[in-house]
Amino acid sequence: MATTNEIVLIHVDNKPGFYARIEEISPDVRPGWWQVKLLVLTFPLQVFTWILDEFQLEGASFTMGGTPLRLEEIVSPVELERIKKENEEQERQVKMRRERGAPKVISLNDRRKK
Repeated sequence: MATTNEIVLIHVDNKPGFYARIEEISPDVRPGWWQVKLLVLTFPLQVFTWILDEFQLEGASFTMGGTPLRLEEIVSPVELERIKKENEEQERQVKMRRERGAPKVISLNDRRKK
């Protein structure tokens, strides 16, 4: 689910339309609905407040005035690179543990029988 200060891409008519930053998410008077204040990154900057439910905040399509819209969370390429490096490091550590093998367990009962 999109949260405050995240950048989202707004799709208009199933095509990328514009970017916006979520400034604020506050509960609406209707349960399960949210007032979402968006800073639209256009020139000049604009501020919209849309009333959306949780599914719409998670990327479900909806319409306004008959126009299909959808929010898509954007992940920074810098963040994607950081995640990729973390995953590679974890895989390397797992591989090293496998190569070393599991520690050998010696049963004291078996040792006494000999």
